This record gives sequence, structure tokens and C-alpha cells, in this order.
Amino acid sequence: MTSSAVIEGVEGADVPPPEVTLDISDGIATITLNRPDAGNALTGDQREAIISWLDRFNEDPTVRCVVLTATGRFFCTGADLRNSAPPPARPDDVPEKLVGDVRRSMLRGAIRLIHAILDCEKPVIAAVNGTAAGIGAHIAFACDLVIATEKAKFIEVFARRGLAVDGLGTWLLPRLVGLTRARELVLLAEDVTADRAEQIGLITRSVPAEEFAPTVADIARRLADGPTRAHSANKWLLNRSLDVDRHTLAQEEAWIVDVLSNTVDAGEGVASFVERRPTRFRGF
Repeated sequence: MTSSAVIEGVEGADVPPPEVTLDISDGIATITLNRPDAGNALTGDQREAIISWLDRFNEDPTVRCVVLTATGRFFCTGADLRNSAPPPARPDDVPEKLVGDVRRSMLRGAIRLIHAILDCEKPVIAAVNGTAAGIGAHIAFACDLVIATEKAKFIEVFARRGLAVDGLGTWLLPRLVGLTRARELVLLAEDVTADRAEQIGLITRSVPAEEFAPTVADIARRLADGPTRAHSANKWLLNRSLDVDRHTLAQEEAWIVDVLSNTVDAGEGVASFVERRPTRFRGF
């Protein structure tokens, strides 16, 4: 089944293009950050659109894979600090900033976005076309697979600004590269090339620029043609694996295998093997 949807701006010469777009075609949903002149710095409106779409994809059987990417030279250079929400109105004798304001903002904003990516029931690919810094890097690292052009860079920029790491970076990094490497990335805040990121296990694959689009398209196609329910279950188990003890995960794994064994795709997988023919997964 093929469908197509693009979030468009209002027609008119003076209306700028949308800051984030969605295209759904043949089971693959592509979300594109589209603020190249601002380094694709993430705004609140973009964040909310992405969260809403990811949540919708969970219920949409026609969407079987998600690709997050961007236009221009940058993937995402972090949060757009120039477009932060104004503080709430308070009495004159109350300070403009209170302890807890930033915490609530993080939980409702950047952290909620990372949770939405991690918890998306469909495989999510980060197609990193350029520099990914701060929350932009964490958006990529939260995805199931990260394909980057060899010109891309990843930067844990927070120490350069005197800030603590946000966007669940201290949860993501040790799980991807181990605690020693995570300390190096966070404390030194150095630019990490795509090749280096692949070497240390931070991303899935670094590819030459001319191979970038075909590689992303090929992997997205393979995931979209795969067993959607099994992908969802395996993603959940992998995310749980470092947070629970062995016996707990064993019980969860056993129940999930039990449930998945009754899906249409599981039956097709066995039948195609026995009949020695190509497998045709339907996604349920």
C-alpha cells in the first residue's frame, strides 16, 4: 500500500516553507527538519510535531519504519534557545525564575522527545546528513539505527557552555559506548567524526556522501518489509536489557515470544521456510 502526506505551508510567495515536514510513502514515514539557515536548531513547535507523529505511527499499521533526517549542511545543532517559551505570569514579589522551572521544561520538552523516539513501536532510523550537536546528537542516538554521511560530526556540546548534559544523554551514552567513552565524550566535548563514531559504536554506519541516500533508502526498505510486531517487541526488549536483572528479562522475553508466535507474520515466517519461498511479512 502506498500513501503520501506532506505537511505544507499556506500557499503564497511570502509564506516560508514548513520547519518540519512529514512524508509517508510505501510504509516509510520520513520526518525532515527544515530550518537549514538556523542549523536546524530544534524549536518547540518542531518537537511537538515530531512527538505527535511518532505517537500516531504506533497506531497506524501502514507506517512500518520511520526516518528522521534534515535539509542542508546540519542535522540538528541543538535546541533553539532564541525561541524558548516565556516564563509563566507570577505576582510581583515572586522571582521570574524558580527552582523547578527548568526541570519541568526538560521533562515536558527534550526528554519527552527522546522518550517518544525510544518508545516508538516502529524502527526509527536517524539519517544524519551533517553536524548533530546537543539534543540533536541525542535525537540521533535515541534512534534504532544511525546512518551518517562521512562528513557528519557529533558533539556533546554541553561542557562548552557550562551546562549539564540534557536530553537523556547520560542514559544513552553509557549504553552505546560504555562509561569510559561516555566520560570522554561529555567531559572533553570534542567534535567526533562519523568514522570515529562508527568505530566506537556510537552510530551504526558512516558512508560516503554519494552512498548516503541509497544506503538510508535500502535499510528503510528492509525494515519496512520486515515483521513489524517482532521489530517492536525486539526493540522493547533491547531497551529493557540494561535496566532489569537477568531473571526479570527472561520472564518478559518468554511472554513476548509466546505472544509473537501467534502473529500472522510468525506464521508466514515458518510457512515460507518450510515451503522454500520468499517471505512476505504483512506487519501484523
